[in-house]
Amino acid sequence: MKLFIVAILIAAAVAAPSSYPTYEKKYEKDYKYPDITITSQSDERNLDGSSQWSYAQSDYTTREEAQEQKKFTVTTVDDYGKEYTKEVMGNTNKGSSYWVSPEGEKFTLTWVANDAGFQPKGDHLPVAPVHVYELPVAPVHEYELPVAPVHEYEIPVAPALPYRRTGAGY
Repeated sequence: MKLFIVAILIAAAVAAPSSYPTYEKKYEKDYKYPDITITSQSDERNLDGSSQWSYAQSDYTTREEAQEQKKFTVTTVDDYGKEYTKEVMGNTNKGSSYWVSPEGEKFTLTWVANDAGFQPKGDHLPVAPVHVYELPVAPVHEYELPVAPVHEYEIPVAPALPYRRTGAGY
Protein backbone atom coordinates (compact mmCIF):
# COMPACT_ATOMS: atom_id res chain seq x y z
CA MET A 1 0.00 0.00 0.00
CA LYS A 2 2.85 2.40 0.85
CA LEU A 3 4.47 1.63 -2.51
CA PHE A 4 1.20 2.46 -4.28
CA ILE A 5 0.95 5.87 -2.54
CA VAL A 6 4.58 6.69 -3.36
CA ALA A 7 3.98 5.79 -7.02
CA ILE A 8 0.92 8.09 -7.16
CA LEU A 9 2.91 11.00 -5.67
CA ILE A 10 5.72 10.55 -8.16
CA ALA A 11 3.25 10.40 -11.08
CA ALA A 12 1.55 13.60 -9.86
CA ALA A 13 4.91 15.41 -9.56
CA VAL A 14 5.91 14.42 -13.07
CA ALA A 15 2.56 15.43 -14.56
CA ALA A 16 2.50 18.86 -12.85
CA PRO A 17 3.00 21.82 -15.24
CA SER A 18 6.46 23.31 -15.28
CA SER A 19 7.06 26.94 -14.35
CA TYR A 20 9.78 27.26 -17.04
CA PRO A 21 8.72 29.15 -20.20
CA THR A 22 8.56 27.13 -23.38
CA TYR A 23 9.84 28.46 -26.68
CA GLU A 24 7.54 26.33 -28.78
CA LYS A 25 4.73 28.89 -28.75
CA LYS A 26 6.19 31.04 -31.51
CA TYR A 27 6.14 28.07 -33.90
CA GLU A 28 2.53 27.09 -33.28
CA LYS A 29 0.05 27.29 -36.15
CA ASP A 30 -1.21 30.74 -35.07
CA TYR A 31 2.26 32.30 -35.09
CA LYS A 32 2.51 35.17 -37.55
CA TYR A 33 5.85 35.45 -39.33
CA PRO A 34 6.99 38.97 -40.17
CA ASP A 35 5.50 40.06 -43.45
CA ILE A 36 7.99 39.81 -46.30
CA THR A 37 6.81 41.32 -49.54
CA ILE A 38 8.16 41.25 -53.08
CA THR A 39 9.51 44.71 -53.87
CA SER A 40 10.48 44.02 -57.49
CA GLN A 41 10.19 41.18 -59.94
CA SER A 42 11.02 40.69 -63.62
CA ASP A 43 10.76 37.77 -66.01
CA GLU A 44 11.81 37.93 -69.65
CA ARG A 45 11.55 35.01 -72.10
CA ASN A 46 13.03 35.39 -75.58
CA LEU A 47 12.28 33.57 -78.84
CA ASP A 48 15.84 32.23 -79.10
CA GLY A 49 15.35 30.23 -75.88
CA SER A 50 17.20 32.59 -73.56
CA SER A 51 15.60 34.06 -70.47
CA GLN A 52 16.27 36.33 -67.51
CA TRP A 53 14.42 36.67 -64.26
CA SER A 54 14.98 38.36 -60.93
CA TYR A 55 13.22 39.37 -57.74
CA ALA A 56 13.89 41.38 -54.60
CA GLN A 57 12.14 41.15 -51.25
CA SER A 58 11.54 43.55 -48.40
CA ASP A 59 14.03 41.63 -46.21
CA TYR A 60 16.79 42.54 -48.76
CA THR A 61 16.89 39.05 -50.26
CA THR A 62 17.57 39.20 -54.00
CA ARG A 63 18.03 36.64 -56.74
CA GLU A 64 18.70 36.96 -60.44
CA GLU A 65 19.41 34.38 -63.08
CA ALA A 66 20.07 34.35 -66.82
CA GLN A 67 19.89 31.33 -69.11
CA GLU A 68 20.73 30.88 -72.76
CA GLN A 69 20.79 27.95 -75.12
CA LYS A 70 24.08 26.88 -76.64
CA LYS A 71 25.38 24.12 -78.89
CA PHE A 72 27.66 21.68 -77.12
CA THR A 73 29.93 19.10 -78.74
CA VAL A 74 29.50 15.74 -77.02
CA THR A 75 31.87 12.82 -77.53
CA THR A 76 30.62 9.33 -76.72
CA VAL A 77 32.40 6.00 -76.91
CA ASP A 78 30.59 2.82 -77.93
CA ASP A 79 31.23 -0.71 -76.64
CA TYR A 80 33.96 -1.29 -79.21
CA GLY A 81 35.94 1.84 -78.29
CA LYS A 82 34.91 3.90 -81.30
CA GLU A 83 34.36 7.59 -80.55
CA TYR A 84 31.34 9.47 -81.88
CA THR A 85 31.02 13.24 -81.85
CA LYS A 86 27.74 15.08 -82.17
CA GLU A 87 26.35 18.52 -81.41
CA VAL A 88 23.50 18.88 -78.93
CA MET A 89 21.61 21.88 -77.61
CA GLY A 90 22.00 22.68 -73.91
CA ASN A 91 21.54 25.47 -71.41
CA THR A 92 24.11 27.68 -69.73
CA ASN A 93 23.01 29.42 -66.56
CA LYS A 94 24.54 32.15 -64.45
CA GLY A 95 23.12 34.01 -61.54
CA SER A 96 23.49 35.43 -58.07
CA SER A 97 21.70 35.51 -54.74
CA TYR A 98 21.98 37.81 -51.76
CA TRP A 99 20.44 37.32 -48.34
CA VAL A 100 20.87 38.26 -44.69
CA SER A 101 20.88 35.50 -42.07
CA PRO A 102 18.79 35.77 -38.86
CA GLU A 103 22.06 36.60 -37.06
CA GLY A 104 22.60 39.59 -39.39
CA GLU A 105 25.37 38.05 -41.50
CA LYS A 106 25.28 39.03 -45.19
CA PHE A 107 25.75 36.34 -47.84
CA THR A 108 26.38 36.67 -51.57
CA LEU A 109 26.44 33.64 -53.85
CA THR A 110 27.22 33.71 -57.56
CA TRP A 111 27.29 30.72 -59.87
CA VAL A 112 27.84 29.60 -63.43
CA ALA A 113 26.55 26.32 -64.85
CA ASN A 114 27.84 25.41 -68.30
CA ASP A 115 29.74 22.64 -70.07
CA ALA A 116 32.44 22.87 -67.36
CA GLY A 117 29.85 22.03 -64.66
CA PHE A 118 28.34 23.93 -61.74
CA GLN A 119 30.77 26.51 -60.32
CA PRO A 120 29.52 28.37 -57.22
CA LYS A 121 31.48 31.24 -55.66
CA GLY A 122 30.95 32.91 -52.32
CA ASP A 123 32.93 34.00 -49.28
CA HIS A 124 30.88 31.69 -47.04
CA LEU A 125 31.62 28.52 -49.04
CA PRO A 126 34.30 26.17 -47.71
CA VAL A 127 37.55 26.03 -49.62
CA ALA A 128 39.71 22.95 -49.82
CA PRO A 129 43.05 23.38 -48.06
CA VAL A 130 46.09 23.95 -50.21
CA HIS A 131 48.97 21.65 -49.43
CA VAL A 132 52.37 23.03 -50.30
CA TYR A 133 54.94 20.29 -50.26
CA GLU A 134 57.62 18.89 -52.47
CA LEU A 135 56.98 15.65 -54.18
CA PRO A 136 59.31 12.88 -53.08
CA VAL A 137 62.05 11.99 -55.52
CA ALA A 138 63.37 8.48 -55.87
CA PRO A 139 66.93 8.18 -54.59
CA VAL A 140 69.69 7.90 -57.15
CA HIS A 141 72.31 5.30 -56.34
CA GLU A 142 75.68 5.76 -57.98
CA TYR A 143 77.77 2.65 -57.77
CA GLU A 144 79.79 0.48 -60.06
CA LEU A 145 78.36 -2.79 -61.11
CA PRO A 146 80.57 -5.77 -60.40
CA VAL A 147 82.37 -7.09 -63.45
CA ALA A 148 82.57 -10.81 -63.99
CA PRO A 149 86.16 -12.06 -63.67
CA VAL A 150 87.93 -12.97 -66.87
CA HIS A 151 89.73 -16.29 -66.73
CA GLU A 152 92.30 -17.22 -69.29
CA TYR A 153 92.53 -20.94 -69.73
CA GLU A 154 94.90 -23.05 -71.70
CA ILE A 155 93.03 -25.70 -73.46
CA PRO A 156 94.69 -28.98 -72.74
CA VAL A 157 95.59 -30.97 -75.80
CA ALA A 158 95.35 -34.70 -75.65
CA PRO A 159 98.63 -36.43 -76.28
CA ALA A 160 99.03 -37.93 -79.70
CA LEU A 161 98.63 -41.65 -79.84
CA PRO A 162 100.80 -43.78 -82.03
CA TYR A 163 99.09 -44.06 -85.36
CA ARG A 164 99.25 -47.25 -87.27
CA ARG A 165 97.68 -47.91 -90.52
CA THR A 166 95.81 -51.09 -90.61
CA GLY A 167 93.48 -52.65 -92.96
CA ALA A 168 93.48 -53.96 -96.52
CA GLY A 169 96.05 -52.41 -98.72
CA TYR A 170 98.58 -51.76 -96.07
